[in-house]
Amino acid sequence: MEYLAGSMPHSWQLFLISFGVLSCASYFGALVIARLRRPEAGGAEDVRMILGATLTLLGLIIGFTLSMAIGGYNTRQSNEAAEAAAISTAFNRADLLPAAETSELRSVLTRYLDARLQFYRAHDRVQLQNVDAQTKRLSHEMWSVAVRGAAAQPTPPTTLAVASVNDVLTSYSNTQAGWRNQIPVAAWALMVAIAICCNVLIGYSAGNRRHRASLMVLPFVISVSFTLIGDVDVPGRGAIRVAPVNIERVAGLLGSASVPSAPTSIAP
Repeated sequence: MEYLAGSMPHSWQLFLISFGVLSCASYFGALVIARLRRPEAGGAEDVRMILGATLTLLGLIIGFTLSMAIGGYNTRQSNEAAEAAAISTAFNRADLLPAAETSELRSVLTRYLDARLQFYRAHDRVQLQNVDAQTKRLSHEMWSVAVRGAAAQPTPPTTLAVASVNDVLTSYSNTQAGWRNQIPVAAWALMVAIAICCNVLIGYSAGNRRHRASLMVLPFVISVSFTLIGDVDVPGRGAIRVAPVNIERVAGLLGSASVPSAPTSIAP
């Protein structure tokens, strides 16, 4: 779970860090680099041209990165819906196993469902590690019960029940893979480097002019963009989270004790 709990700061931390670094870059360009420049004919025009090209490049990179983050977020939502459907199907097809295994499998599935709800609700590193260990233990127990029931009564219906349990385990693996699918560190580094260059050029262009408070505008806008991308890309670390609405619905149908009192709806 380290990729989820420790790879990124919280959204407010990301905003403050980004805003502080980019603001320092703007004032560095205005107070330091601008004093070292020599007045040359056409020099200001060249700086404005480079600044425009750099800002355009930064806007394109931020747009593509946000698109990547939204794509990953949609994938996680789809995986959550698929996982809920697989658990519900396995619970219903447990009737195809012998009576003893049916009761045991449904008990394990109920505990497994509770563990999956805890996965989406927990946001602490230690909690996620505990939930991950519990989920793996229940997955092994679930598979053992299904295989034992199929061995005791080797018929096509029991094989169908085993296949349903296999679908539950596959959906779990897909969910884990989807949460690991995040924007590469190299892409973040490129965005930060170009953003710093843009702010230095903004400060350089402003020079010793008045109203230096305007140098804070671009760092603020870029920091908000970084915060939004980070929130969407790393679920559970900010205000934007993948809500387990489908798993909660299934838990309500199965009578799980972990269902919240508020009504929920199926995600589109």
